[in-house]
Amino acid sequence: MAARMIVNTTEFAQTLLVGIKDFLSWLGIPHHVLDRLDAIVFLILIVIIAFVCAALLHVLFVRLAKKVLRRKNAGVLDTLVKYKVFLKSTAIVPPLIISTLLPFVFSKDSEWFILSDRLTWIYFFVALTLSVNAILNSVGEAMKNQSQWKNRPMKGFIQILQFIFTGIAVIIIVSILINKSPHNLITGLGAFTAVLMLVFKDTILGLVAGVMISKDDMLRVGDWIEMPQNGINGIVIDISLDVVKVQNFDNTIVTVPPYSLVSGSFVNWRGMSESGGRRIMREYALKLDSVKPCTSEFLERMKSFDPDLSQYIVAKQQQAAEGKIVNTDNPEGLANGTIDTNLGLFRAYMTLYLRRHPCVSRDMLLMVRTLAPTGNGLPVQVYCFSTNIDWPSYESIQAEIMEHFVSVLPSFELYPFQNADARDAIVSGLIESGKVDLSTIEGIPWHTLSEKGKNPAVGK
Repeated sequence: MAARMIVNTTEFAQTLLVGIKDFLSWLGIPHHVLDRLDAIVFLILIVIIAFVCAALLHVLFVRLAKKVLRRKNAGVLDTLVKYKVFLKSTAIVPPLIISTLLPFVFSKDSEWFILSDRLTWIYFFVALTLSVNAILNSVGEAMKNQSQWKNRPMKGFIQILQFIFTGIAVIIIVSILINKSPHNLITGLGAFTAVLMLVFKDTILGLVAGVMISKDDMLRVGDWIEMPQNGINGIVIDISLDVVKVQNFDNTIVTVPPYSLVSGSFVNWRGMSESGGRRIMREYALKLDSVKPCTSEFLERMKSFDPDLSQYIVAKQQQAAEGKIVNTDNPEGLANGTIDTNLGLFRAYMTLYLRRHPCVSRDMLLMVRTLAPTGNGLPVQVYCFSTNIDWPSYESIQAEIMEHFVSVLPSFELYPFQNADARDAIVSGLIESGKVDLSTIEGIPWHTLSEKGKNPAVGK
């Protein structure tokens, strides 16, 4: 079959050449000029024929792709059309046709043949490089639209393949220009390795970093990362061979080379997003002198404060009556807390409150604890996880919990620490004087006033 194709090509070329000679003779061109002109005209004709064939092939592919797209939504074909893959792929057809017919135009030893053949093959490798790059771009675009590859840094891999293929094509083109074997050219480049590494340092480091980032799944498009040393705190919007783009929460765009992510350290909040819970860890400092033992009267009064807290107090009193270790032995799965002090009871209440909160995860760590005392009092910390990781919703949930925290403190006869200012000194003086109706003074905490607007602390 191959031999038949060669015979057909030879017959076509000879027929075309004879027709050109007859046409030039009919025009009355002298025979000594005819031998030169027929070769040039023949070369022009085969170039025109080659590009016409490529154009027809391109039209055929495009129409076929459009028909398929009308019947079925094929994402790959859509990206092929978007990146003009058919146009760039059919561009490799003309040099193949021209290279096949060139021996029928010029002698292989002639300068015209050598020049034309080199230009043809250079054009072929340029067209092939553009075609392969377009195909890789379309494949990368199609993979990004698929769920399993959507957040993977595929752009870096595509660029790596494009870089390798383009480098090979450049070496072949240079070898064609200097008429040397590509092997000899690559061997000769060894002497310039140091220079090449210096010139392409960022590209080489980006290549290695891109492989490491993808291999270890360190980063994906859509991840929220923090890198304070580079002013990064936002969402990754693009990962390429030489740059990672991050959109900060103030809508600024920060670019950073991939190797800085590998060589340095950064925080990736993807684990938080995938776990379905976002940590809440806030505390208030309480005044130490407000912590006191619980009396039986106080416990009875607190039973009416909250039904769950009432059950907790009863269970703890029963444990104490049975001689169990009240603070550590919780066979009923009671909350962490005690009935020995008002602060221990408050910790138990806050734990119960968090357990029944609809936006607090029950599957993740949840506790209310005291931290080391400081000069500002005793910090009491809420530690739990919000089931809603959306930033505004998370902040709203966190604020709601901390606001409830503060609002119930007076019911447990606990008070937060707050640095005194000039107004506090004035209010204190008015309270001590006992001559002013405290209900007329703005800024006094509500729990310091009785129903009649007097302060029970001063016996009014």
